[in-house]
Amino acid sequence: MDSATQRILKIGQATIGLIGLDVGLNQALAKELNTDEAVDLIFPLVSRQNYIPAGMESQYKEAIAKEYRRMTGEETEDSEDITIRVFGSGCVSCNAIRERVIDALMRAGIKADIEQIYDLDEIGRQGITATPALMINGELKIAGIQPTVAQIEAWLREIHS
Repeated sequence: MDSATQRILKIGQATIGLIGLDVGLNQALAKELNTDEAVDLIFPLVSRQNYIPAGMESQYKEAIAKEYRRMTGEETEDSEDITIRVFGSGCVSCNAIRERVIDALMRAGIKADIEQIYDLDEIGRQGITATPALMINGELKIAGIQPTVAQIEAWLREIHS
C-alpha cells in the first residue's frame, strides 16, 4: 500500500502541500476512472488528512481534477501560463538558479509562476536525480548544473512565442 506523503498542488494562486494526494491519484489511475469519478474518490481521502477551508472545496476539487487530467495526459500546461519549478535543497546553487530565472524573466518581459521545491519526495516523484534542477511547464530543462541567464531566457522566449 502507498504511504501518504505530501504532494504539492496549485489551488488558485496558492501552492499547497496535500498529504495523501499521491495515494488517491495512484488509486484512481489504477482503476482507470474518468475525471469526475477520480475526484469523487480522491477528495474525501485528501480532506480527511488535510485542512480544507470552508468554501474552498470546489477550488480543491478543480485542482485535483486538473492534476488527474495532467497525469492521464488529457491536459497539458496552459501555454498562456508559464510555471517554473526550481528543485533543490535550498543551497547556494539552488538559490542562484532562482535568481537567474528572475533575471531572465525581467530581461524577456515575461511573467511566470516560480515555485521552489525543497521536498525530497517531490523531487524524486519528478524523476530528478541531480540538483539543482529547473523545470519549465513540466519539462525538465537542466539538472545538476547551473544554466546561464541567457539559456533560461532562450527557453522562456521559446515557450512564450
